[in-house]
Amino acid sequence: MVLVEITPASHSLTLELVYATAQNFTGAPIYRRAACYLNPEAAQRLGRAAELAAALSYRFKIFDAYRPTEAQWRMWSHRPDPQFLADPRRGSPHSRGAALDLTLVDARGDELEMGTSFDAFTPRSHHGDTLVSRDAQRNRHLLLGIMSAAGWDFYKNEWWHYQLFDARRYPLISDRALQQSMM
Repeated sequence: MVLVEITPASHSLTLELVYATAQNFTGAPIYRRAACYLNPEAAQRLGRAAELAAALSYRFKIFDAYRPTEAQWRMWSHRPDPQFLADPRRGSPHSRGAALDLTLVDARGDELEMGTSFDAFTPRSHHGDTLVSRDAQRNRHLLLGIMSAAGWDFYKNEWWHYQLFDARRYPLISDRALQQSMM
């Protein structure tokens, strides 16, 4: 499957690809090369979501999108927690180019308050958590509304994770399938 590269210019957003840095739950870079890809359907839906966010004077900041199967194994080896990570034997929607992790930023580029940081593997990260502040709940609902209106499904345990409906219909994609390796 051909993946579409997502750039700040192509989708009017910000990239902060945390798995290409040590600023992630493993404490070490997972990707050698920071790159953001989605499959064609997901790229089109992200474009629609970006339009909806822009109409409200917001943009997206993407933390992760396509994740090579090799990266999923590294994450799982570090923290085999099925509440927050897909078991690589089944495959992740990320490894199909059909999922992304993101937040909303305002016109200054500041992230909206979401109650937890990205990849906070805690019940506070759940969409329906009512113990986070009212502002955080409102911002999570805003993100959920924008993404849902653009045709995305959500994962109940992570306010930042969105994926295509029936993402498993897409094949898993190894790093070897890329023209330029991320791993």
